[in-house]
Amino acid sequence: MPAFSVNMMPNIPAKEIANLANYAERKGCKRCWVYDEGLTTRDVYVTLAAIAAKTKKIHLGPGITNAYVRHPAATASAIATLDELSDGRAFIGIGAGGGLTLDPLAISRTNPLTTVQEMVESLRSLFQGNKTTFEGKNFSLANAYLSYGRKNIEIILAGRGPKMLQLGADIADGFYLSYIYKDHLARVMSVLRNGRASEERNFNVTYSTMLATNEKELKEARGQLSFRLVDSPMEIKEELGMTIGDVQQIKQALSEGGASLAGEYVKEEWVDKFVIVGDSQSCKEELLELLEIHTIDEFQLPIYEPSTAESLIDQVSTFF
Repeated sequence: MPAFSVNMMPNIPAKEIANLANYAERKGCKRCWVYDEGLTTRDVYVTLAAIAAKTKKIHLGPGITNAYVRHPAATASAIATLDELSDGRAFIGIGAGGGLTLDPLAISRTNPLTTVQEMVESLRSLFQGNKTTFEGKNFSLANAYLSYGRKNIEIILAGRGPKMLQLGADIADGFYLSYIYKDHLARVMSVLRNGRASEERNFNVTYSTMLATNEKELKEARGQLSFRLVDSPMEIKEELGMTIGDVQQIKQALSEGGASLAGEYVKEEWVDKFVIVGDSQSCKEELLELLEIHTIDEFQLPIYEPSTAESLIDQVSTFF
């Protein structure tokens, strides 16, 4: 049976997120991810430290951080410190970074594939206690050394494009598929399972999407898809029939009113290509079938609204 995990959006005080993580742990969650969304949420590492202090078994880490907001060596220090604080429960999820995080900071996502690769290589070297000198595209290290890392801290990549997918298959310990286009899951999993990393070590694949069982959740799903659709590969946009005008309209709405406004321009027929839609029983059946058919190791439930977190965790925990 695949593992069950949660991804917490830290849009409330860290101690309240920690209480929710404790609840998730008691309901059988194996992993707690925390969104790293820059200024729009509480700090990811302060929140993770609060979770570490409130839990005993659940694994914890950022889902997903990037190489642009913080220097990767500062990230390595934060993760190693979190791992030490939690008695070896830390992992790190890495991606190229999205507009929701980078745009308010006026940061350009330059050379994303190379930057992610260089971050992974630097983290591995630092976690293993090596003195590391490196001149990269967006960051450098000069005889850097980390004395308190754990050699096998799990590094998980995330992304939607084929090049990032292949990079994850080749160099990471796992891959995080967030709101993946369901029609492409078989092809995506083939790439991941045939990569060099999966041949050399355990390779954990995590699948995350919303379960929309009512109109309110469906509306929320449209909002969550808005910025993800804008960042999706052109191939997917073409298969969905998204026009340049659709993309521009969503982008404008995002800048004017955020995801809730932009969701109004996400067509309903696009939603069930990325989200599991139906009543509770049909959602359970579709989800478990997807996990089994595609040999996925972990389902991650995204938690955006703290007020509904416990009921969502209760619902999905009964699936596993």
